[in-house]
Parts: sequence; C-alpha cells; structure tokens
Amino acid sequence: MENKKEMRAWLDNMKLGHPLVIAGPCSAETEEQVLNIAHQLKGTDVSYYRAGIWKPRTRPGNFEGVGALGLKWLQKVKAETGLKTATEVANRNHVELALEHDIDLLWIGARSTVSPFIVQEIADALKGTDKIVLVKNPVNPDLPLWLGAIERLYASDIKKLGVIHRGFSTYEKTKYRNNPEWQLAIELQTKFPDLPLINDPSHITGKRDMIFDVSQTALDLNFDGLMIETHFDPDNAWSDAAQQVTPKTLIQIMQDLRVRKETDAETEYSNSLNNLRAQIDVLDNQLIELLGKRMKISDGIGQLKRQKNVAVLQTKRWNEILGKMVLEGEEKGLSEEFILKMFKAIHQESINHQEKIINS
Repeated sequence: MENKKEMRAWLDNMKLGHPLVIAGPCSAETEEQVLNIAHQLKGTDVSYYRAGIWKPRTRPGNFEGVGALGLKWLQKVKAETGLKTATEVANRNHVELALEHDIDLLWIGARSTVSPFIVQEIADALKGTDKIVLVKNPVNPDLPLWLGAIERLYASDIKKLGVIHRGFSTYEKTKYRNNPEWQLAIELQTKFPDLPLINDPSHITGKRDMIFDVSQTALDLNFDGLMIETHFDPDNAWSDAAQQVTPKTLIQIMQDLRVRKETDAETEYSNSLNNLRAQIDVLDNQLIELLGKRMKISDGIGQLKRQKNVAVLQTKRWNEILGKMVLEGEEKGLSEEFILKMFKAIHQESINHQEKIINS
C-alpha cells in the first residue's frame, strides 16, 4: 500500500492543537448513563464520544451490548453536547444501522480484524462513505493482517482511515492485559507516516492505574491520539470495569500528559531525539522482560541439576553458546568484545541462580 496523504487529511483538518481524544464508556448501558458521562466530557479536549453498542464476547451469557437502541442515545449525545460520536461495527448490519443514525466515527475491533472476510464485508458496506473508519490491530501480533484490513478499506474508496493500537494477546502472563508490542506500532508508523495512529491504553493495560503511563509512552512515540474508556461509576460498569476511569480522572490525565511542541528547528531536533529515546526505552523494557524469562528457565535447569546431582557449570555447552552468539552478533553489527561482555554477565547471573537452587 502506497503512502496516501489523504488518509490523515481528516485529522489535520480538525486543527485540534492537541492529540485526538476519543472517550466514553466501554458499553452503553442505559440512556441515563450514556448522557451523564457525555455531559461530564462536554467542553473538554474529547473530540469523539465512544460507546460500545454491540459487544463481542468470548463466551455466551455475558453482556453483549444493548444493540441498536444505544444508537439513539448517541444521537441524543450529539444533540445535547455537540460531541461527535463513535462506535464499533462488526458486520454489514452494524454499519448500515450506524450510518442510519449518523455516527461520525466507526472502528473495526480486534476480533473482526483477524478475519479478511469480515473486514471485506464491512468495507463493502462502507464503500464511498465520508465517515472516519479506524481499524484496531488484530488480536495476535500480525502486522500484514492489520495492514491488509486498511488496504481493503482503501480499495472501497474510504479515504478517512486510521488505526488503533490496542495491544496483543499472549499466553504468557505480563503486567498488561494485552501486551503492547510497541515495535509493531513503530514499524507501522515508520512505513506509513501518513496513517493516523491512535493508542488504546484501556485495552492494553486492563488497569486504570496504568493508563497514564501507557498514554505518555504513546505520545512520546508520536501517536496521533488516544482512546480511553471512562465511566461515572467504573467499579460497577457492566463490562471491563477495571480499566475504566472517571471523567474527572480522564480530564486530569489529559492535563498531565506531556505533548511535544512543533514550533521551531530546535524543537524538531528535540522531538526526534525524544522519539528515538522512547523507542530505546521500549526495547530496554523488553530486554529486561526477556532476561527475566531467561533466568526463570535457568531456575528450572537448576532444579533439574539438583535432582540429578549434576554440576552447575557445563563448559562445553557454554563455549558452544558463546561462539554462536559472537557470530550472530557480528551479523547484527555488534562487536565481539561487546557480545563477550554481555553474555559472560548473563551466564554469571544464570550460574548464580542455579547455585542458589542447588545449595538451598
């Protein structure tokens, strides 16, 4: 897909002077709830009021949304507050109902992005629309699948396109609900700088107390905006209670976030430097996580050696690893001296872990 500047023209034309903010409850529950939250967000930096009308659930029996009735509540939001409206669509019927109720922004959820058939159905239903359409990343870390959804929509003559980074599912337990895998968003941003990129810290974290930090990281990485779930009574929300913040907290988050200026040459240098440093911070955090996982495996080796009364140091195995890593490091432009120092330190930490287990 070639760079298409018209994809971000809709965002540039808004001339917000601040990152785009899409906010509202995970789910529309009642008319009173929808309007209550909307009025608390009126007059803030929130540009689009989001509410889930249809809620895909892994297993039946959970709350799956109020359905089309909620679209009428969003119409009242627009009439009473002036806020533009946004909701998720997952099939042709959803699209037709959303367009009928003049919803301003539609997004395709992570569970839908995984299916080219579903995306194509939605793209056909939206053909030629002037509505804004955003595509969440697929559940699994698959960049081509994400971009394929954008290509299908663009082929349907939908010009106001963008993407939402909401993190990726993983079987490994991490501090995130959905691991951000920032490098994928960075790669997408590098390849297609004209594609508006929105971050969804609510679904990445799954915890309201982590939303600010993830939002700041996103802005440091030049994301164009944020989608944050907010509810006047988060703990009693009908879906995703733990990740929603109150409107008051959301307003404070927006005030506290650091947004880089774009006014002069020195600022441009600073922005570029901050962006590169933010990318390094992301990779450094991933290195720490990987090293932590490596040491857990070393602990398992230590347990096995203890059971079998085997010596900790295996010189032949260690020399094989070191030789292999030196060669691979050279292919990546890393000096032999650096590789030797790094892996000797890692090896020593692994030995320490195993000795502690064997001698316990």
